[in-house]
Amino acid sequence: MNPPTPADFRPYAGLAWRLVEGQHRISTNRLTDSGADQARLETLLESAKPHLPAAAQHLPWLLASPFRYGHASASRFRAAHEKPGIFYAADNAVTPIWESAYHRLRFFARAPGATPPTGAVDHSLFNVPIRTDRLLDLTLPPFDKERWTHPDDYAPTQAFAAQARSIATAALRAPSARHPGGITLPILDPAVFIGPPSIAESWSFRHEGDTIVAIPAFPSTRLLRFTYARFGLPA
Repeated sequence: MNPPTPADFRPYAGLAWRLVEGQHRISTNRLTDSGADQARLETLLESAKPHLPAAAQHLPWLLASPFRYGHASASRFRAAHEKPGIFYAADNAVTPIWESAYHRLRFFARAPGATPPTGAVDHSLFNVPIRTDRLLDLTLPPFDKERWTHPDDYAPTQAFAAQARSIATAALRAPSARHPGGITLPILDPAVFIGPPSIAESWSFRHEGDTIVAIPAFPSTRLLRFTYARFGLPA
């Protein structure tokens, strides 16, 4: 397959959905005795973090944070330690639940000595409006290839992402490897955000043996159950 070129860009506008742990809310208040002390602690913590890319410095934490870090573990479109990071999202509200459940189960599959939490872990599902004229749609020719959804071989997708960055691609639209029929939106350029994030739903993840149960906040009664076997992971 030939490398992507600007001729392959497509316009895109819509909501990008992402799931984060509930700890994104201020947690340092448990470590300090006053608002002033908390503010000083937050300032110290911020100064110790990697610098944000210039294009992300004006964004709220929920949007800016993913671009800050070059995590030691690789992801589908980012090599280990590569910066800036990627804002992984989806074009729907369900795919982030599946993706997050997979990553939680994978962590415990790779750390058999680790003990899953006994209580529920709170998460927030939010969306943010995006718009760009520089999206590469990997669900359409000439890019609709099975390589995008290989369970654990990220080399082809990381190589493609490097080519995409070289032509200033702002975002990708790609099939989810974890959620059948789901579509992900890996965002490379913070400039695609055209509005503030909005918390849409609250979810909790609870471990029950070899299963993670995703539980939405009341009044919804929709439960999602995920097992190691569903994702091809060892229990």
